[in-house]
Amino acid sequence: MELLIMADTHVPKRARDLPAPLWAAVADADVVVHAGDWVDVALLDALAARARRLIGVYGNNDGPALRARLPEVARVELAGLRVAVVHETGPKTRREERCAATYGDCDLLVFGHSHIPWDTVAPGGLRLLNPGSPTDRRAQPHATYLTARVAAGRLDRVELHRLPPR
Repeated sequence: MELLIMADTHVPKRARDLPAPLWAAVADADVVVHAGDWVDVALLDALAARARRLIGVYGNNDGPALRARLPEVARVELAGLRVAVVHETGPKTRREERCAATYGDCDLLVFGHSHIPWDTVAPGGLRLLNPGSPTDRRAQPHATYLTARVAAGRLDRVELHRLPPR
């Protein structure tokens, strides 16, 4: 199962649309995961129309229309992998310990908010992934997103993709 993981798209505030390579990745993915800060419901509708399966949560920049359609936390099982998705996890200090306490029944936690790519393993084996942002890199050198493969209940490949400058 091929996953496409994104967050902090901020469309149309930071970009008019998702970058073309990201839309191409949507077409290739079995599951698209969005960890919040969509900003406009139009992007949710566009992704829902084009993705085979979409899992998303709302972020701190998402208003009532998005909050009415998306949960704060999503929990799913994908090919045997127990996944949680949330926008915010708090400061980076002690993040792994906090997340292990809250999401310790999961194998993977996908989060956003910081716009900083993140890939660590918490005590107990919880994998934490943040894809960065494909539209608002802030102080990061590149706009980014992630792809991953799930097989037999495990992540066997995670790849950070850098997007070309706009």
